[in-house]
Amino acid sequence: MSDRLATANIDIDSELIPGAYNAVSVCLQLTPDERVTIITDEATCDIAAALRAEVEAIGSEHAVFILEDYATRPLAAVPQVILDDLAQSQVSIFCAQTQPGELSSRMQMSDVVNKCHIRHGHMVNITRQIMMEGMRADFRAIDALSQRLIERARHAERIICKTPRGTEFEAEFSPKLKWLKTSGIITPEKWGNLPGGEIFTAPANTKGRFVVDGVVGDYLCNKYGDLHDTPLMIEVKNNRIADLACDDKELLEDFRAYTGTDENSNRVGEFAIGTNTACTHVIGNILQDEKIPGVHIAFGHPYAEHTGANWISKTHIDCVGRDFDVWFNGEQVMQCGKFLV
Repeated sequence: MSDRLATANIDIDSELIPGAYNAVSVCLQLTPDERVTIITDEATCDIAAALRAEVEAIGSEHAVFILEDYATRPLAAVPQVILDDLAQSQVSIFCAQTQPGELSSRMQMSDVVNKCHIRHGHMVNITRQIMMEGMRADFRAIDALSQRLIERARHAERIICKTPRGTEFEAEFSPKLKWLKTSGIITPEKWGNLPGGEIFTAPANTKGRFVVDGVVGDYLCNKYGDLHDTPLMIEVKNNRIADLACDDKELLEDFRAYTGTDENSNRVGEFAIGTNTACTHVIGNILQDEKIPGVHIAFGHPYAEHTGANWISKTHIDCVGRDFDVWFNGEQVMQCGKFLV
């Protein structure tokens, strides 16, 4: 039995409504004849309640699941009752906080989403601040910008990016590896994070220094937040981590351990450009910060099921920098974090 009543009894925060409306009506384009599964946790029930209110306003059948009512955290696996419900829906939303070791359970959920072609909004580590910033974006305008950018990216054999803090990074691309747009407008072909706003692919190869003076992803983001004062320096050769340096030794060792989990955890699986122009500053939360106009890379799983990469990993950790200059095939498309296209 889903926990609809548990969220129904929560007073709706009016400041969450514009972002919830965007999520349900603009990004997921929910219609009254569709069914929705909302998966949340105790820490995020207020946001789930706002989302549920928007679903009810449309009149769609829905179920709400609070994770702690079905399993202990951190989740070893998504409870079968939730996966079964998810498989019946055309639209789904995951709005919950991460805990260490739960990435595999989220991958389990995304397997169902991919198999059933569900329009899925992934709001992992969503906060009230993000609902009031990135989720209030004009997602139709972001989609148009993302489309212009991805059309150029698909013709780029080489992208170079630099930052004032020392990033000098080069990526090479293959026509066999697909660029994807997750602008916030979600389709059955590819689920997306909300707030949306990025284009990405699995690069054929990368090299150079990438300075992470924004944030790192997964559960390390909650632990370390904004890295402006203690940036992580990553040297990459032949698409793998060659060296790491950071004044914060605990972060250094945590990141080294994370990217040593399996044989491909230290391999660049994603090269992405953020396109959400409503995200103007680092807040210490990867969900929003990776959408800031600029470049981020990720080590680990290359979303092979979408990009066409021929390898996988059990891990995926994003790395975000600041204030990028970017060139596609020698033509500058971004200067100090501002688009020129």
